[in-house]
Amino acid sequence: MHVSLVNKSVNIAPSTDIRVNPYTSLTPDVVLDALADIGLMGDGRLTALSSYENRVYQIHLETERTPSQTNGTPIPNSVVAKFYRPGRWTDAQIQEEHDFAAELVAAEVPVVPPLNLQGQTLHHKAFELQGERETSHAESFKGFAYSVSERRGGRPPELDDAEVLEWIGRFLARIHTVGSAKSFHNRPTLSIDTFMQEPRDWLFANKAIPMEVERAWQDAWQQAMDVMHAAGLGSAHGSDWPHFQMLRLHGDCHPGNILWTPADLPGGGPHFVDLDDARMGPAVQDLWMLLSGDRKQRSGQLSMLLDGYEQVRDFDRRELALIEPLRTLRLVHYSAWLARRWDDPIFPINFPWFGTPDYWRGQVQMLEEQIEQMQEPLLVV
Repeated sequence: MHVSLVNKSVNIAPSTDIRVNPYTSLTPDVVLDALADIGLMGDGRLTALSSYENRVYQIHLETERTPSQTNGTPIPNSVVAKFYRPGRWTDAQIQEEHDFAAELVAAEVPVVPPLNLQGQTLHHKAFELQGERETSHAESFKGFAYSVSERRGGRPPELDDAEVLEWIGRFLARIHTVGSAKSFHNRPTLSIDTFMQEPRDWLFANKAIPMEVERAWQDAWQQAMDVMHAAGLGSAHGSDWPHFQMLRLHGDCHPGNILWTPADLPGGGPHFVDLDDARMGPAVQDLWMLLSGDRKQRSGQLSMLLDGYEQVRDFDRRELALIEPLRTLRLVHYSAWLARRWDDPIFPINFPWFGTPDYWRGQVQMLEEQIEQMQEPLLVV
């Protein structure tokens, strides 16, 4: 049964039932057994890494029992295992992510791909559910899809450095060159329907917005939709992004998904992690989340990104008109994402401010600001 987030303040605990929170069953033993199933023997050292949507662990391996990848490449002594959230992606969608990563590596783009072990990159850990957990919902949960990758270190990029931004811009252009070679067939397209309309419908169907704020939020949401439609965006015009090329994207290219190593080290510079949100969309989706500060600062940052980008690939300047609509979509989608995941205990722990009337009033204010931003002149680059 869904518990309204309005009641969050009365300390209703998130569920630990596998029927609504399958990660309850992902114990350290299950993680280590999953790696053992594909020939990787952990030495007992296992560290949970920061991840909300999936579960990600750094695992140290027994050095004397570490096999090689299918292509003969040695496996490092420390790996990262990623257990995908059940029900979010199909196997075909995950495999497209992996195949895209392999294409990028072949093009010498610095991404961290999954390792090919026993002839494949996508693996499964299955186990039986017993007792009262054997409900119709639980029966659909057979275990976890997971992958293993090399552990790569680094620090966040210094986005106030022109050289860093140009460098990132060049590599984003290379990602998009590979991404434009063909389309995803199973992974979705970034759209106003899936990032704006569908999240709104879910929030209202599940009574996730406090009653005293619901009307104000709905009004702001509708005004934002009206502005997008007036600009020729959205399904009312037959295409969410008319006149713009759709290509395979990183999809969630914010500073936390770019790791930087010193330029004087082998392989130094940026490398991109976490293609979990890869999808079809306009190129600017992978640029705008790297911008911050006031209008002048954002214009300067974008100019430096494009200085690097356009050394490799042309950029359609008309896409600058999509920056604020895309920011609005992310704002709405993010709130719905938090609400959908509230049964996962990691979310109340890490987002204790979510779901209160004050939170939603803040969202109304941000939507109103976005309505204004979407009607402002484009950034000058």
